[in-house]
Amino acid sequence: MADLLDLDVVAKYMSGQIDGFSGPLSAEKTPTGQSNPTFILTSNTAKFVLRRKPPGVLLKSAHAVDREFRVMSALADTGVPVPKMHFLCEDEDVIGSMFYVMEYIEGRNFVDPRIPDVTPDERRGIYDAMNAGLAALHSVDVEAVGLSNYGKPGNYFARQISRWSGQYRASETGEITQMDQLIEWLDRNIPEGDDTSSLVHGDWRIDNLLFAPDGPELVAILDWELSTLGHPLADLGAQLMQWAMPVGPEGRGLEGEDRHALGIPEDREYVELYARRTGLSDVPDMGFYVAFSFFRMAAILQGVKKRALDGNASNPEQGLRLGAFVPIFARKGLEIANGE
Repeated sequence: MADLLDLDVVAKYMSGQIDGFSGPLSAEKTPTGQSNPTFILTSNTAKFVLRRKPPGVLLKSAHAVDREFRVMSALADTGVPVPKMHFLCEDEDVIGSMFYVMEYIEGRNFVDPRIPDVTPDERRGIYDAMNAGLAALHSVDVEAVGLSNYGKPGNYFARQISRWSGQYRASETGEITQMDQLIEWLDRNIPEGDDTSSLVHGDWRIDNLLFAPDGPELVAILDWELSTLGHPLADLGAQLMQWAMPVGPEGRGLEGEDRHALGIPEDREYVELYARRTGLSDVPDMGFYVAFSFFRMAAILQGVKKRALDGNASNPEQGLRLGAFVPIFARKGLEIANGE
């Protein structure tokens, strides 16, 4: 751990930032957090979470821990559940990169969307809480919470396609024809209403959420690095995209599962519930938004793969495994685009 995080330095810095804090610290690195290394810190009296930028040369605008800190701080007094933010350290000389420390929240984190070891009724409640949490997020008054300048207004998908195409090209390690075709299709098929805007999470899926230890309540939304002002259906599309992936520790999807038996809503049912909660007059066609989500995740995973190959990934072995999914995401996105 000493090679990853100087705990003496962190403890000294925290003592000047958090009232009543006392060291020493121990730390456990979480197995997730491919983009921004994340540590659970334990002191004599409390637990905390530290999230930092990774070392090494980074892509422009990536690993925005300062944005994570800002948005969670802004949401502190809303109905959107987030941890309490303690402080942001922008001085890279302290531990070698920007970092923040936040409250540790006890809760259940489900990597597998099938949520093994719970009953269908419990699973149904968890999915309902997830749907309600997404609707609450998209209903936030961004001006009231000080986030009216958190993203650029309008043309969300046009800007996102441009941004992630650029990130993908900057980390490209080989030609993937289906990715090239998907980028071209998205450029040509941006739906009307691209100016619709709300606060969006940017990576909405079950493994970025914490649920109560003994119930279905959503107690914390984590990993806000990709959050911005944008089109709310991008978040909903990201969730449906994840469910279309194969089951298992890598795909983490629901492909081929009997959702009714599991107590998990079908895509249409989940979208209808979201539409009722957010006051949409029509249930949206999600094809473009799911295809876009496949494209963006492929671009993100290509960056993970490139960092692993360059030797500065949080978990290089996992990074290479995830990188192998880039052509799969590209293919699936293109299939959705072609109506398959």
